[in-house]
Amino acid sequence: MCKKRKLLGRIKFVVLFAFALAVLYPLFWMLASSFKPESDVFKNLGLIPQNFTLENYKIGWQSNGRVTFSTYFRNSILVSIFCVIGNMVSCTLTAYAFARLRFRFKKVLFALMMMTLMLPQHAIIVPQYVYFYKLGWIDTVMPLVVPKFLATDAFFVYLLIQFMKGIPRELDEAAIVDGCSTYGVFFRIILPLCRPAFVTTVIFTFMWSWNDFFTQIIYLRQVENYTVTLALRMFIDSTAKSAYGAMFAMSLLSMLPIMILFVFFQKQLIEGVATSGLKG
Repeated sequence: MCKKRKLLGRIKFVVLFAFALAVLYPLFWMLASSFKPESDVFKNLGLIPQNFTLENYKIGWQSNGRVTFSTYFRNSILVSIFCVIGNMVSCTLTAYAFARLRFRFKKVLFALMMMTLMLPQHAIIVPQYVYFYKLGWIDTVMPLVVPKFLATDAFFVYLLIQFMKGIPRELDEAAIVDGCSTYGVFFRIILPLCRPAFVTTVIFTFMWSWNDFFTQIIYLRQVENYTVTLALRMFIDSTAKSAYGAMFAMSLLSMLPIMILFVFFQKQLIEGVATSGLKG
């Protein structure tokens, strides 16, 4: 029986390892192609470059003579950081109100908030664009950042609500008896205990803002305001020569911030997702 279990375990490991290699093969191929000359990218489909070169990274970083790729990284980092701050502030306060406070029309407002999860972004992009155009925010980061400070991401509000519902209310009552106000309960009890959910919100907000393409291409026009996702699109030109090698090189560099964030906070991320789904 013990030998049979070991054999089944090894078979599962081999199957999962093969599946992981199949899933990760495109990433490995992109990594190898970033070190190949432009002429060998599609000629040599192997994972080992025959003619190793760093020219793609040099060409990709220079991007064009006017703007280097560092500008796009700076724009993406600024947008992502402001989006994280906006979601953390607005979504946390909104979730605390729904999870702990009592007020009129609470259930109706919660239902309306949940309905926004079912509303496609493409259905409201036109009225949003007209609204932001009248405010003079087109070709600025304002349409990308300001909505985050208004708790427009109902997913994170719901995630935080579920986590806060798992915190015993007796802690609130004990804090109030000790003289804490509603804000005191929020800052001294709720916030310290919601760290896993906060980490989950931070990582997902940063990742979604960093990888966002649709919203940014709608509102950003000048190359100086482009983010990394828009800059990568400029390497592909249907009417001229496309720099695939440089695009692969910059694509790998653009993945580094998210990978670093996930490596350092993967434990809290998994804990936050798991507990938010189980509690409530």
